[in-house]
Formats: sequence, C-alpha cells, structure tokens
Amino acid sequence: MRLVYVSPVPWWSFAQRPHKFVEWFHERTGADVFWIDPYPARLPTWRDLARLWSHDVGMQYLNQAPPPWLSLRQPFALPLEPVPVLAGVNRRFWRDIAREVKSFADGQQAMLVIGKPSLLAQDLMAGPSWQRVVYDAMDDFPAFFGGLSRVAMAAREEKIAGQATDVWASSTPLLQRWSRLRAETRLVPNGLARDSVAGLFRRSTAPAPVFGYVGTIAQWFDWDWVIRLARSYGQTTVRLIGPRHGPQPAQLPPNIELHPPCDHRNALERMQHFDVGLIPFRRNRLTDAVDPVKYYEYKALGLAVLCTDFGQMRWRHDEEGVFVAGENAEFRPVVDASLAYRATPEAAERFRQKHGWEAVFDRAGLLNR
Repeated sequence: MRLVYVSPVPWWSFAQRPHKFVEWFHERTGADVFWIDPYPARLPTWRDLARLWSHDVGMQYLNQAPPPWLSLRQPFALPLEPVPVLAGVNRRFWRDIAREVKSFADGQQAMLVIGKPSLLAQDLMAGPSWQRVVYDAMDDFPAFFGGLSRVAMAAREEKIAGQATDVWASSTPLLQRWSRLRAETRLVPNGLARDSVAGLFRRSTAPAPVFGYVGTIAQWFDWDWVIRLARSYGQTTVRLIGPRHGPQPAQLPPNIELHPPCDHRNALERMQHFDVGLIPFRRNRLTDAVDPVKYYEYKALGLAVLCTDFGQMRWRHDEEGVFVAGENAEFRPVVDASLAYRATPEAAERFRQKHGWEAVFDRAGLLNR
C-alpha cells in the first residue's frame, strides 16, 4: 500500500503530527509516501507581509531532509482559492503533480490522507481509485480565516469530510462537530515522540518554584491569566519561552521572564527545570478545537500541567497531574495543588508508552480494515 499525504504544514517545519503519521505509516507497511506541502488557501492580508520580515521565520524550518522513501512536492498557487471564479486558475500549476500522483498511486493499493482542506486535495479525491480517503481534522481550519476565506474553507472542508471514507478528529470538540455529519468519526488525539523525551525528567533545582511555558505567544495567549498568576505568586518565577507576535502588556510583573525561541530539543531540556508547565490559552473558536501537544510533553517529563479551561483540556479536569484554573474563586487552591504535585518516573514512562505517536496511530486501526 502507498500513501499520498496532503499536509497542513510544510515538510521543513518542525516535526508534528503529519510527520509522525507518515513515519508511522512507512514503519508499519514499508511503503513509499508522496507528501504534498500546503499552499496559500486564503486571500492575502497585510499581516502576511509583516510575517515575511519576522525575525523568527527561520525558526520554523527545522526538519531534516526527506528520507529516501518520501517524495516531496511543493505546489505553487496564487492566493485566489476563496474566489470561486478564480480558484480554478491554479489547476494549471498542478498538472505535473496530478500526473505524478496518478503514476504513484495507479495499479497500487493506495491511500489518500488529507490534513488540510484545499482545492488540490478535493481534486485528488476524484483522481486514482483510492482504497481509503482519510480526512484528519486537526484544527477548526475556518477559524484561522476571516470573511470570504472562512466561508470558502468551511464549505470545502465539509465537502471533503462528507466524501472521505474515514474522518478523524484530534479533539473532543472536533469529534462532536464532525459526528453530526459523519456518525462514525473517530477520535484520534495528539501524542508525543517518545524518542524526543528519552532520558529526560523533571529536575528543577531553583530555590523557588518555576512556572514555565514553551511555545508561540500570540493572540490566543491569555496575558491576563499569566499576570494574575505572577502577581498571586510573587516569590515564584514565570518563565515564558518562544516567539512573540502581537501586542503584549506594557508593564509585566518582575517575576515574569521572557526568553527567545529555541529548537525543540533545547526546549525539552529547558522544560525539565520547570516545576509546573503552563498552557495559558484564551477560550475562543480557534482554541476550542485544540488538543495541545504541550500537554503531552509536560506530562511525559513528569511536570504538573496548569492550564486555562479551553479545548481538550476541558475534558481533563479529573486527570492526575492536570490542574485547570479558570477565572473563578478556586484559582489559588488549584494553583497550590499544581505546585504540590509530584509525578514518579514510572508514571511518566507509562504515559509515554500510552501516548507515543506509534500507539496513538495503532489504536486508530487504519491498517486493520
């Protein structure tokens, strides 16, 4: 069996769910993979120009060169897809890719997995005779867009999900949404790369507790919650590591530290020195669908997880080592409990085994049908 994978992220980005899926597929089947990078699927905005000049753009391109078993294609497209009368213009740029996919898949047992809705993905569904077509819903994609782009993405996503043989959802909110269209939608949550945390475990040696966050700080980051935490626990350190986009408060409490982004291995090593891992996201349409990978990394390192009430974390209130602190009178008791929590290396190892990417995809049963 061969795999054609329409990815939501470039191959050269840091290794995420799409990369881990194709690695798992190859390890389980020994078969080749045809990977298609994403292209602009919305109308451009002024923020896109600012992003081109961002100092941390290069930090996104950290993955290794494609292995011999993976063919990488990067389709060119004009940002016209949301405009119905113009969307088809891009098809002329994809003729070679369409021919290559047909040659790659024809005469083989082939599977198409779509990680992001697009016109190209929709066209490929109608191409070779696929054994299976999987739509892996990893985000609420329309929530990333606005105006006509949002409307067009929502319509295309629904059409793809309706025609696929299998629909996966990475979080309970996405499962609830897609189950209304496809009752057999399957929950396939995120996971972690077990090799990335091998030999690592919490070893905080700071004289005072450290609350830590590693990741992008953008419009979904709840500054008010973080400032409340820092002011309520003035003898602790709140360490924030990662690129910052958009406005931030002019005055921050003195115990909040801001650090620049770093590569993934360095980030994991620095997480070991946290006492509590933070996931302070606002609750909105975008974050409501999220199953944060940070949760898996923090837990695998033996950290307590302290978070706001958003996304998949809303279903983890009763889980050992997870502490959900909303904007209510219970804030301090919840934070106190997170500081008191101690995981054992044995518990962390059990978590790693259960939530490693290989175990996650094996449980989905895709290759058993």
